[in-house]
Amino acid sequence: MKENSETSKWLDAHYDPVANLYTFSSCIALADLHGDGENKLVVGDLGTGSCNMKLKVYRGTGLMSENTLLDLPTGLVSFLMDQHEPRTPAIAVASGPFIYVYKNLRPYFKFTLPPLEVNALEQDVWNQAREVSGAAKISANKKYIISPYTVRATTFEMFLMLDPQDTEAFVNLHKAQPIRRQTVITCIGTLKKNMADEDAVSCLVICTESKDVYILDPEAFTILSKMSVPSAPTQMDVTGQFDVEFRITVACRNGNIYILRRDSPKPKYCIELSSHPVGLVRMGKSVVVGCAQETLQGFTQKGKKLWTACLPAPVTTMGVMDLPTRGFQAVLVGLANCEVHLYRDKNLISTIKTPDVVTSICFGRYGREDGTLIMTTKGGGLIVKILKRTAVFDDRDSAPGPPLAQSIRLNIPKKTKLYVDQTMRERENAVAMHRAFQMDLSRLRLAAARAYVKALESSLTPMSSSLSEPLKMNAVVQGLGPSFKLTLNIQNTAACRPVMNLAISFLYDESLYSMRTAFFKIPLLVPGLNYPIDTFVECLSDKGISDIIKVFVLREGKSAPLLTAHINMPVSEGLALN
Repeated sequence: MKENSETSKWLDAHYDPVANLYTFSSCIALADLHGDGENKLVVGDLGTGSCNMKLKVYRGTGLMSENTLLDLPTGLVSFLMDQHEPRTPAIAVASGPFIYVYKNLRPYFKFTLPPLEVNALEQDVWNQAREVSGAAKISANKKYIISPYTVRATTFEMFLMLDPQDTEAFVNLHKAQPIRRQTVITCIGTLKKNMADEDAVSCLVICTESKDVYILDPEAFTILSKMSVPSAPTQMDVTGQFDVEFRITVACRNGNIYILRRDSPKPKYCIELSSHPVGLVRMGKSVVVGCAQETLQGFTQKGKKLWTACLPAPVTTMGVMDLPTRGFQAVLVGLANCEVHLYRDKNLISTIKTPDVVTSICFGRYGREDGTLIMTTKGGGLIVKILKRTAVFDDRDSAPGPPLAQSIRLNIPKKTKLYVDQTMRERENAVAMHRAFQMDLSRLRLAAARAYVKALESSLTPMSSSLSEPLKMNAVVQGLGPSFKLTLNIQNTAACRPVMNLAISFLYDESLYSMRTAFFKIPLLVPGLNYPIDTFVECLSDKGISDIIKVFVLREGKSAPLLTAHINMPVSEGLALN
């Protein structure tokens, strides 16, 4: 078998390329059939499609038992049907219009779908056919006689292919037989009766070709509830409890997905897909659908689309990987390119290479090992892998694409009445509000421009606006008081031209502060160098107040300063302590 860095998370327990197992994910299950704590693999084998249909049970790597099935299985589930000890599950196999229930691997019960209502006109025609001219009567009404799924309608098709001289004998042979209309089961599932425990009693849920969904009692096998969908179901997922609340998610042949709930005979929600669904699983509170256009899509329980992931090949089968001991849940997707992808939400977290196209997937406890992945291939092979106890799956997406944070949903609050009222007001007064906004914006721009011009004219900025003397200055005050050290850092930002004959002057409240040196002369400023100028300030007040000291950088012969800085002096803590 092929391996890569991802399959190192799995142990190759068994691979039999000639196991002759031809099945789908709906016809495979893991169950503790004997109550010994060791799960067995139960498979509904399709055989050749016309013969050799069997119910096979595997233990470990060997075939334990097999029972012959009379028709092609469409689904297989294990369920607990009573509280009797020992708690051993039964196996229900859906085949045609029947459900075969096996207990202890022996036939236990056979449930038959209730017959459908027969077309009244067809019934009347066959009743009249019992007369002498039965063949003529049927020929006269041949355009009305066929109704879907009617057994006699099949007989009528044979009647149309006969020669005229043989029709009377054919009608006399079949007219005494009862007419009935029968449907078939398309998929089967289980629904907990009244408790969510793993060993709780479960009801059977079946979907039929006649667009009906039935819920059966686990003991008497009577119909507890009947619901209907607009199209024939092909796949189904069930969650909840029958006596409390449940959801049945049904993928139908018309390309839509319908969600049924308790006490509602019609679908509560509908999900319209752009292509037909080929896989349906539930992961937590979301529904994951594999589509025929090579995409994987996630939806909420109410049908709202959450995300879409593109796949490199068509989907062949899907399954759920659930590890309750680790709190880990993901979706297994079998692809036609001999790969199995593991998705958590829309993120691809692992890829498994297989020697053949996978047709069915089942993950769970097999034998006494919890993390077992069982797959069957298109050529009839059986693959068993065991998840390593040291395996760790990263939440980051291993496929190229946008970052993980992009898919995180924003917590948008609900719309309040105030928000709705404000929205209506904005709609009604949109023109007036826009004009007021434009007026306020223009006033703001004008005020900003005036302030900027004033700052340039009075040199209130920390950087000089003069092209001939490009200067930059900042101030640092050190000390707790009453004595402070004031340091001015002046820099010539010109590329190569020096600045000469500058002076620095301080303006302050002489009743509050005194300075040792309040005037400095700077003969030369070389470009690119930082010139620190230090002086000491003494606070004369003991009232715990402070003021601003203004600093001016002047040029000889000019009355306007080149730079101006306002220094907010701190409160003298030394005087406050004294």
